[in-house]
This record gives sequence, structure tokens and C-alpha cells, in this order.
Amino acid sequence: MSRKKKSVLVVAGINFVFWKMFFFPSITLAVTTNDITSTVNNLLSNGSGSDSTVNTFLLLTVLSVAPILLVMTTSFTRIIMVLSFARSALGTQQNPPNQVLLGLALFLTFFTMRPVYSDIYQDAIKPYNRQEITQQQVFTRSENRLKQFMYKQTRKKDIQLFLDVAKDKHNYKTYKTIPLTVITPAFIISELRTAFSIGFLLFIPFLIIDMVVSSILMSMGMVMLSPVMISLPFKILLFVMVDGWYLLVESLIKSFY
Repeated sequence: MSRKKKSVLVVAGINFVFWKMFFFPSITLAVTTNDITSTVNNLLSNGSGSDSTVNTFLLLTVLSVAPILLVMTTSFTRIIMVLSFARSALGTQQNPPNQVLLGLALFLTFFTMRPVYSDIYQDAIKPYNRQEITQQQVFTRSENRLKQFMYKQTRKKDIQLFLDVAKDKHNYKTYKTIPLTVITPAFIISELRTAFSIGFLLFIPFLIIDMVVSSILMSMGMVMLSPVMISLPFKILLFVMVDGWYLLVESLIKSFY
């Protein structure tokens, strides 16, 4: 086995054991240095059957960075931030809980990204399984489809920022030729700007309620009574009356189409 393949196997094996310890804390005590050593030694002793082992552990390595890819290259960033802004505007502290917001954001992300992943499966993975295209073509087609999604949501100004910082003077005519290292951070800051813009609009009606309640309490001389405590039921009532979750989710989904 070549030295390069051995290095890949060692890194992949250690990475797999690390993530197993991270996601399954109940078996953390059972995983020791001897386990890591034996895992790596088993990988290096495969000999001629190393190709399938390399592919398996490379896949596990890719899966280990899947959460980062989910956050950075999908609609998750905008969705989770807007949901957090909505909770902050309501002033309900930890309601809905973080687990509920994360779960809702994940399923909304899967829903909005479904056309992208369907295209990747039909145009890249499925032909590759039929051995009609090479592995390089799979990566290229998948990357181009993901770039297409990010490019539609990214401001040209943000893309130009990273091109200028990188001193890249190429004139990219289509999104396919833009490097992934440029379009990804540009997409992220564009998503942050959009999320903050939506969050500002969410705060306005609830801010008006706080101001009205505060003015009424001051005019009645109840300066020792917290306006937040009094305005909270009215903000919840307003949010329920206008069917706030429906409008919020609808706006988020339609913002990506």
C-alpha cells in the first residue's frame, strides 16, 4: 500500500473513532488508546482489499463534517436565525426551547433543499451508481448544483468582496466557474444580512406594543411594575391572532424560491 493511502487510512480511522466518542458518550470509557491503535493497524493490514476500506472511511470522514456543510451551504443559517429573532421579539425567554427551534429549522432546511438534493441524486449519484460517469464528474455536478442554489441567494457585492480580497482578477461569467471557497463565505454573509433584515421587521410590531404598555403604565403611575411582564401576554395574543408561525414559515420558505 502506498504511503499516501496509509496516511489517508490513519487520519480516517482516528477521525472515525473521535466522532464515535463524540456522538456516543455512553461508550466513551470503552474507547481507549489501544482501540485507536488496533483500528489503525487493522486498516493498514488490509493489503489488496484497501480500495473499499479507503472509500468507506473517506465516506465516514465526509460525514463527520456534514453538520458544518449543512450550516454553511444550505438555508439553515437564515432559518435558525429568523426563528431565534422571532423568539427574542416575543420575549418568551426559552419558549420555544432550543431543541424545538433546531428541529423545526432542520426540517425546513430539508424541505427547501429538497429540489437541490433531488437534482444531485438524479444528475450525479444515480448515473454514478450505473457506472455511467466517473467519480470526478459526480463531484463536479454536485458542486455545480450547490453553487447554483447559493449563487441565487448571494449578492454580487459579497462575491466581489472575496474576489478582491483574494486578488482574483478572473472574469467569471457563470456561477459554475466561481471557486467554492469564494461563493461559500459570500453566501454566508448574504444569509446573515437577509436574516437580520427579517429580524428587524419582526421586532417592529412587538416594540410598538412594549412602548404602548410602557406609556400606559407610566401615565397610571405604576413605574414599579415591569412593562415586559404586562406586554408579554399581549404580544403572544397578537402573534396567535395573526397566525404568526404560519406567516413566518411561509415567508421563510418563499424567500428561497
